[in-house]
Amino acid sequence: MPTQTLISLDAMGGDHGPPVVVGGIKDYRTRHGGEAVTFLLHGDEAAIQAELIRLRIPDGVCQIRHTDKKIASDEKPAQAMRRGKGSSLWNAIEAAKTGEAGAVVSAGNTGALMAISKLILRMSAPGLERPAIVASWPTLRGVTAVLDVGANIESDAAQLVEFAIMGEAFHAAVHGVAQPSIGILNVGSEDIKGHEEVREAHRILRQNDLNLNYHGFVEGDDIAKGTVDVVVTDGFTGNIALKTAEGVARFISALLKEALTSGIQAKVGALIALPALKTMRQRIDPSAINGGPLLGLNGIVVKSHGGADAKGFGNAIRIAVDLARSDYLTKVGANLERLGAVLEAVPSTAEETVS
Repeated sequence: MPTQTLISLDAMGGDHGPPVVVGGIKDYRTRHGGEAVTFLLHGDEAAIQAELIRLRIPDGVCQIRHTDKKIASDEKPAQAMRRGKGSSLWNAIEAAKTGEAGAVVSAGNTGALMAISKLILRMSAPGLERPAIVASWPTLRGVTAVLDVGANIESDAAQLVEFAIMGEAFHAAVHGVAQPSIGILNVGSEDIKGHEEVREAHRILRQNDLNLNYHGFVEGDDIAKGTVDVVVTDGFTGNIALKTAEGVARFISALLKEALTSGIQAKVGALIALPALKTMRQRIDPSAINGGPLLGLNGIVVKSHGGADAKGFGNAIRIAVDLARSDYLTKVGANLERLGAVLEAVPSTAEETVS
């Protein structure tokens, strides 16, 4: 029997607020049980309570911490940090800092979430610059961790190495792979391809004794193939790749629905193939991969898509619960102890290259 786990939720974040957040709680409990999981919801008490009643969430499952303040989706991170104290997002993260909650989930402003999380929780290792958002991507081989998918628009070589170390620890802790393989996303697999930062990160991972299972460069189609367990990239590229994949998944689903309802024969065929079609739909459903942990923090923070539905938010809750109950933070901490030597080696090896 799992120990009791409390998850702190920013109930006002995202496009839909309490209806989706409370709907996500119901979805999580329906699909995963959840008797040993309780929730602390931060936001408008009246709006949250109305949803708890409407969706018939049992008493004792949720606590509400009222606040009138919330951070707008278009608010800049610096502004959110200045005026965010006491907001639903700020308070949700504070609950993790104090140890009251095992993890935080928010569908709110990504920049504000990252900045406030870093301010309150701090980074988990000296020299670690910024958190990275990781997505668990369905592939032909199972699941691949892709990071960063939106926290950092640009990343230098040192940050890409940090992502590799954090991604390996995440994949090992959450997906149970003993020594995950790692690749850097690039426009080709040859050593000479790509811009300077990815080539420098590639060289560091190749030449330094990091005890990582480094594969090398991978291309866009390698993600879906599952060529490696962890794919490293900057947040700009990763976010575009993720949104593109989600759009393609919805496009394929729409085409299948159109084809399988186009006539009597098609409908009969669809009925026969229904079990296989349901399995396929579940594997490519974007809601099934919603929920990206911010790696590198002294705590567990999971970012949900702002436009996620209840099922998607429920999946983000599942990831938060799994992480809170795993040794993920311990594994990340152990891996990040190696970062100091790696980052110190970056300038010296660069000088050697120039000379």
